[in-house]
Amino acid sequence: MTAVQGTTVDIPTGDGTADAYLTRPVDGGPRPGVLLYMDAFGVRPRLRGMADRLAEAGYTVLVPNLFHRHGRAPVVELPEFIDPGARPEVFEQLRPIMLELTPERAMRDADAYLRWLAACPAVAGGPVAVTGYCMGAALSLRTAGTYPDRVAAAAGFHGGRLATDAPDSPHLVAGRITAEVYFGHADQDHSLPGEQIERLERALTDAGVRHRCEVYAGAPHGYTQSDTAAYDKEADERHWAALLDLLARTF
Repeated sequence: MTAVQGTTVDIPTGDGTADAYLTRPVDGGPRPGVLLYMDAFGVRPRLRGMADRLAEAGYTVLVPNLFHRHGRAPVVELPEFIDPGARPEVFEQLRPIMLELTPERAMRDADAYLRWLAACPAVAGGPVAVTGYCMGAALSLRTAGTYPDRVAAAAGFHGGRLATDAPDSPHLVAGRITAEVYFGHADQDHSLPGEQIERLERALTDAGVRHRCEVYAGAPHGYTQSDTAAYDKEADERHWAALLDLLARTF
């Protein structure tokens, strides 16, 4: 592992400016780029730490504040540890913000994030990788299908609503994906029931997408987030092994 340096950057979008966390190895040379999509709780110390761990492995990582239309991160005040008692109040504030981030807005923003990475001196030329958590997993899938020439690998962990009956369900972009895809599903996840897992698998297979989808037995929704009660260390380390393996095959 190598030493890293992180900083806050501002990214122009069609709807204003998105603040983001950028981290990279301190040697200053260009490294493969990774766009990391946050979970609903947003850009905070846990996500910055995850980004730093990717940077230590040799990547330049960008973590944008997806809720930038509502202010700079943190958009809502969060406790240091998000336990079950705190979740209802936090989600009462977050739910309307999440609903306002429509697929169209999210993909307009994705274009801005990918363009910014392409122009960043710390990012090596060529397509980047995308990974996402919870709501970010769906955005990772959408980004791979919306901008196939700019995404070489896409991953998602404990994602929800990935393959619904809605006409704009994320899985419907599968036919346009050229990246290799990996998903690590949470076990018994009410936001991703078995029929959606099967539908996603079928869509990726029918489209000929190189992919692997796994259910992490016993792991709850949110298993990578150590600042929440959902954290599962074993599942988190499994996620790191899968993600780093995907990136090593890609770059």
